[in-house]
Amino acid sequence: MNEYNNKTILVTGGTGTIGSELVRQLIELKPKQIRVFSRDQNKQYYLAEKLGYYSGLRFLIGDIRDRERLDLAMEGVDIVFHAAALKHVPSCEYNSLEAVKTNVIGSQNIINLARKHHVKKVIGISTDKAVNPNNIMGTTKLMMERLFINANQYFAHPGTQFACVRFGNVAWASASVLPVWTKQIENGNEITITNPDMTRFFISIGQAINLVLKASQLTKGGEIFILKMPAIRMGDLAKMFVKKYSPDKKVIIRIIGKRGGEKKHEELIDSSDLDRDIFQNKEMLIITPPQPVYVNAIEDRVYPGFTRIKNSASLTLSSAKSINRGAIKKLI
Repeated sequence: MNEYNNKTILVTGGTGTIGSELVRQLIELKPKQIRVFSRDQNKQYYLAEKLGYYSGLRFLIGDIRDRERLDLAMEGVDIVFHAAALKHVPSCEYNSLEAVKTNVIGSQNIINLARKHHVKKVIGISTDKAVNPNNIMGTTKLMMERLFINANQYFAHPGTQFACVRFGNVAWASASVLPVWTKQIENGNEITITNPDMTRFFISIGQAINLVLKASQLTKGGEIFILKMPAIRMGDLAKMFVKKYSPDKKVIIRIIGKRGGEKKHEELIDSSDLDRDIFQNKEMLIITPPQPVYVNAIEDRVYPGFTRIKNSASLTLSSAKSINRGAIKKLI
């Protein structure tokens, strides 16, 4: 963890669920300064209160769409963690052009300004919805991934390493299903699900932050880092949740139908990922960059503690095959 010591770090979306926990953990690693870049002054105030007004924190009001403001925020930065995004599927479906402005154009601003200011590493936070996307949110996050990965190729003198982490559903993130169900139980005797046969990957906030920090340590540029996450049918998750949080109250699980843009089953990797070298250890996968466009040879990489998967076609693509109830109970 010494790579963060005495460094200046920028966290975009730094007051969100992932961003704020990342900031909290980074403080323990003794960086020189952490810049929290976000749009909501109230969230910044509450985060400053929560973190005891740590002397190394700087709170910057701004939007990654605003290149001029982001340019100022990036001055003298060593590492960028890019967590700012529009992430809710229905909202992105309805406000598709806004999703493009933030998730694609905003990410392009991150890339260009990181290169301008000679940032050493940039880690972009993506989602399993970027795999074979059928909605605006997933499509824009896939574009963000491709921009980050290819950014390692097209600069004549690369001095900045760009990489991505790919999350599943982050348990207890703001406006995610578990806190929504909690509110529904508090206010009545039912919770709602779209389709009980839907499957979703789940990751805890702590696991998510651990993946981000390890990606920053391990990256050589151009990888996608994926945690080996448990997945579950949403109907089973609902039953487990009710049993845990309302054992003495009869709670109805009401099916409301699939929302616009939702997939029945999410995936962690797609067929194009299988064309690349993939490494693994017990907890994560590393998908290496694709063949460079104008170079014939692919760089031979080694990641300490990881082994190359010889038959990547054997990897499980669908969440429906990887249910782990014990891990899900811990997340709940």
